[in-house]
Amino acid sequence: MELKDAIRTIPDFPKKGIMFRDVTTLMGNPRAFRQAVDELVQPWAGSKIDKVAGIEARGFILGGAVAHQLSAGFVPLRKKGKLPHSVITESYELEYGVDAMEMHVDAIAPGDRVLLVDDLIATGGTALAAVKLLRKAGAKIAGAAFLVCLPELQGDSRLAGQGIEVSYLVWFAGH
Repeated sequence: MELKDAIRTIPDFPKKGIMFRDVTTLMGNPRAFRQAVDELVQPWAGSKIDKVAGIEARGFILGGAVAHQLSAGFVPLRKKGKLPHSVITESYELEYGVDAMEMHVDAIAPGDRVLLVDDLIATGGTALAAVKLLRKAGAKIAGAAFLVCLPELQGDSRLAGQGIEVSYLVWFAGH
């Protein structure tokens, strides 16, 4: 199955000129979802991943499935104010302001090998903030895995520039 065909494109969402890549259609297709998880896991199988960190929200779905397949723990990286215990925080810039993500202070042990997972890499701002957050906790970033890459926005290159090995399954030209 061509995974790209299972992803719906919605023009002009959330604003004019944006081609939104809706991965929920892939996740709703059992065959495509199974294939995507298997393909996300494949590059990392046998590389001793201690934890998989998933970025809210679709990264939770993919990351949880990847963690299960890798026999690793799962760490949710959440929007500010959503976690009930002591947290560490990393702020990052958005197109129209600043946001922050958090994780529990005890989610990562120093030296844990962590795989970062999310549905899509565009400019890389959120993923780079996640890398900083994980490194603050003492994680060794094994790599980052994405379902979709928008290569002309260069997020994958920005991560690679930070020494992060990046894998993704499909790419779309035009954002």
